[in-house]
Order: sequence, then C-alpha cells, then structure tokens
Amino acid sequence: MLRRSLAALLLVLLGAAAALALHLATAKGDTMFAGKRPDYLGVKDGRLARPRSTPNCVSSQADPADAGHHIAPIAFKGSAHEAIAAARKAVESMPRASVIRHEGNYLYAEFKSKLMGYVDDVEFTHDATAGVLHVRSASRLGRRDYGVNRARVEDLRARIERRIEP
Repeated sequence: MLRRSLAALLLVLLGAAAALALHLATAKGDTMFAGKRPDYLGVKDGRLARPRSTPNCVSSQADPADAGHHIAPIAFKGSAHEAIAAARKAVESMPRASVIRHEGNYLYAEFKSKLMGYVDDVEFTHDATAGVLHVRSASRLGRRDYGVNRARVEDLRARIERRIEP
C-alpha cells in the first residue's frame, strides 16, 4: 500500500515536472514566471518608485544608510537626452532586454532571465542638477535575486560610463 502511494506520488511529480519543462520550452512570450507589469513605475516629483522591502531591489534613490537597497547613481556629464540615449544603448546591448518606455527624461526596460523567464524592471531618470542618472532595478516576483539586480546595474554603469565602446 505504501509502495503504491509513493509510486503514484512520484508519477504526479514527474508529470508536473514534464509539464513545466514543456511550458518553458514552448513559451514564445512571457512565461508563468514573468509576473504582471507594475503600474506604479515612472518618475513622480523627480523620483523613481521606492525600493521594495524585499532584498531583490536596488535603487540609487534609496536611503544611503540602507546598504541592501542603495546603489550609487551613475555619473553622467551631458544633457538629459544624451544620458537617456546612453542608458538605452547600454540596455539594448545586453541579452534578453527590452525597452518598454522611453519618454523624455525617463527610460523603462525589462530584463528576462534565461532559464525560467523571470522579469526584472529597470528604470532610469536623469538628474541634471546632480549630473547623474538615477536607476532602480527590481525583480517582479520572489524575494531573493542573489545579487542579480545589483550586478546588472553595475554592468549598465560600466557600459554607460564607457559609452558602450568595446
């Protein structure tokens, strides 16, 4: 009886794993791990959305005392147009990235993970007074990202600072 129950449970788990593998292999657009596009993104009073309370979000406008969420803004000498154009070029040079919105002083992009299709939202706005690009990068789903958002912003910073030269 116990053997039969374990065998049935094993078959159910294998079936679920096969269904998930099939879904991931055949999904053309968003996977079930993409989540819903947030409706609170954008610039309001010169600020990007606040960082989420979970550790899978970084923002240059977070409180500097919050080491888990704060990341330095990206220094940029030039106009807002040049800054956002450089950010867009950097985003478009990275794999699995899509620019969703580019309006004046604001850029919003999505990055998808390679295997599971998780989506992270990345935003930029230029602060002409401070001469910086503010950036926010956050996972839509889950709690942890194992440093992916922070590493992505640092990669974008390097690309923007060298103006995408190889």
